[in-house]
Amino acid sequence: MRRRRWRTTGNALVRVLLVWAVSTLTMLALAGILPDFRLQSDDGDSITQIGLTAAWGAGAFGLLSALVWPVVVRALLLVPALVLGLLVFFLNGSLLLIALRLIPDGRGEAAPETAVVVAAVMSAVASATSTALAVRDDEAYRRRLYRLADRRRRRQGRGAAPPTGAPAPGLVVIQLDGVGYEVLREACNGALMPTAAGWLEHGHSVTPWCTDWSSQTGASQLGILHGSTFDVPAFRWYEKETGEVVVCNRPTSAAELQRRAVERTGYSGLLALDGASRGNLFSGGADQLALVLSVSARRGRANRSRAGYFAYFSDPANAVRTALSFVSDAVREIVQSLRARIRGDRPRVSRGGLYPLIRAFATVVERDVVVAAVIGDMLAGRAVVYADLVGYDEVAHHSGPRGRDTDQVLERLDRSLALIARVAEHAPRPYRIVLLSDHGQSPGETFLARYGLTLKDLVRAGCGLPVSRKAGRTRSGAEARAAVLAALHRPVEEDEEAHPGPGSDPVVLASGNLALISFPDVPGRASRARIDRTHPALLATLANHPGVGFLLVDGVVLGPDGAQARLDVPGEAEELLAAFGPGAAEAVRRTDTFPHVADIMVNSAYDPDTGVVHAFEEQIGSHGGLGGEQGRPFLMWPAELSDPGAELIGAEAVHGVLRRWLREADGPQVPVAPPAGRSAAAGRSAAEASAGEASGWEAAEGAQAAEAAEAAAQAGERPPRAVPQISPPDGQIGGILPSEGSPARDETR
Repeated sequence: MRRRRWRTTGNALVRVLLVWAVSTLTMLALAGILPDFRLQSDDGDSITQIGLTAAWGAGAFGLLSALVWPVVVRALLLVPALVLGLLVFFLNGSLLLIALRLIPDGRGEAAPETAVVVAAVMSAVASATSTALAVRDDEAYRRRLYRLADRRRRRQGRGAAPPTGAPAPGLVVIQLDGVGYEVLREACNGALMPTAAGWLEHGHSVTPWCTDWSSQTGASQLGILHGSTFDVPAFRWYEKETGEVVVCNRPTSAAELQRRAVERTGYSGLLALDGASRGNLFSGGADQLALVLSVSARRGRANRSRAGYFAYFSDPANAVRTALSFVSDAVREIVQSLRARIRGDRPRVSRGGLYPLIRAFATVVERDVVVAAVIGDMLAGRAVVYADLVGYDEVAHHSGPRGRDTDQVLERLDRSLALIARVAEHAPRPYRIVLLSDHGQSPGETFLARYGLTLKDLVRAGCGLPVSRKAGRTRSGAEARAAVLAALHRPVEEDEEAHPGPGSDPVVLASGNLALISFPDVPGRASRARIDRTHPALLATLANHPGVGFLLVDGVVLGPDGAQARLDVPGEAEELLAAFGPGAAEAVRRTDTFPHVADIMVNSAYDPDTGVVHAFEEQIGSHGGLGGEQGRPFLMWPAELSDPGAELIGAEAVHGVLRRWLREADGPQVPVAPPAGRSAAAGRSAAEASAGEASGWEAAEGAQAAEAAEAAAQAGERPPRAVPQISPPDGQIGGILPSEGSPARDETR
């Protein structure tokens, strides 16, 4: 609290000094332009003396304006408005003349009519400067957003029936992308995140959870929002039946993954009932969307994903606030990168080119737009909101998971949390704020920097194919780059890697410290025998390389020095993968059942003592495979919600917990019987079925959604989204019935 008070005082002092400096420069400029206005003695003064005179005059004028002006205005309240409007100029000019008289040695002088002009210009410049600086103040920003949302709510509420009874609590879920459990704990203990630390001190609880083998946003967020991570083996993978590469941060791929998840689980998502999805890869079934990648590829009026940008920047104050912060963060990145080079920091990756702008987009633009959208959702009283803040993840990829660079991002993220918490106090319904992450980050030098070649080069050497003398670099798959391109309506990764050409050359794709190798000319999944027959040196070359931890080939895990373990033999894989932590063998075993698992899955080496992995991309903070903190994100919840229970394994388990919390807040709902001729159990999601928590409405909705999805798939169309209706166990009617056919307005538009 004391640190925040000092920060507030310091920010106010900086604003005063900046306004004073701008006013001084304005007075100097006017003295050079206007003939009847001077700031020097008759004998002439040095430039330094003139500058000091201008600073003295500007300070005196500002002080008089702050102290005398309110008293004068209050004394003239009885004067007619038109007369007062004319008097303002003369009174302002009089204050300037008094300020000039206060300058020592009579160096300030102006004609009365000139004083009116000078005072008017200085007041306008000082006001503009003060406004530009104030828009970066979180408290002023919160008040402005609240006023706008309050006016909108009053307009929409005219003629509406008054609400009956206390509204059910809403749920706001904020995803801090890439912030691992240990990083959060250290940030709270080290006063980097006082808001999150205060929540933990006053009722919130936090627990780590374990990701799947594919520890990245695409798999985790799909599982959290849509309840299924099935057949998502990595961040990017090659599908032989289509000859294309699926990339989680490509809009068309995200839309397809969402469609598959809806078809598998049989319901539209976590946010289907009066929900909002902000800054995510997937919609979660929400009607209210802003910056959602899975719908950003759509054209025309149906695409509301980018509406959040236009709504946010239509307010000039928002535009100024974000523009100033954007420039500041881009400059900060350039300075930090230069400092790292001068110090010779290791490990290090390239941070030039457009990266400073991409980083500033993730840490400033996307953050501000998403936070503003969440605030609008809360003041509109939405039932559930899910938002993703990607700033930390983007910076950690290039600067490492820990350090001064990421500490500054965590501090600013915590300020956003404080802003959301303060707005919740003014919302029309109580809100329970849940904080979580989708994965963590593991540090380490890149595979290329450590061993002088890429994995693709190693694979080609093992296959006896020519290797380029110049080692190429694998571009980072961070989400921010895709968000920038989607915002500009540009294609994402539409190059030769997205559409590999025909031939027998292996396709090698990197996802953090996880890599996938596929042979396009081999139909289906290649067997180990066929790989050994076609490329006899490949598997041994990979398994025995010091930068490789293990391989998965045709149901067998291969390690260094000829070690191997069959997944269908109990205990073998657990022993071989013990260094990668508990649950590693089960995660690999589950991935082995995916239809699109690669012919060879490669996980980098991992040092349990240091937590270091070697990313196959250009990242010194990476995630995507097994090893270290990347597989241990966190879940933080308030005391009003029930305990998640046993250790959470996989994003599907987190989805089940969030659904349970929504039911706890919402209470019993109107039941809907399944249509005749359909099995009510057909739509039960895999995650809920395993937990034994699926209710009647989920089953009914699942059957409808599955049939609609199948029909749409046959017709080549996007399946329609079902509208969920919750059914209470005792069949009693109560709670909230959504108005079918009359969706709520998107507050971000």
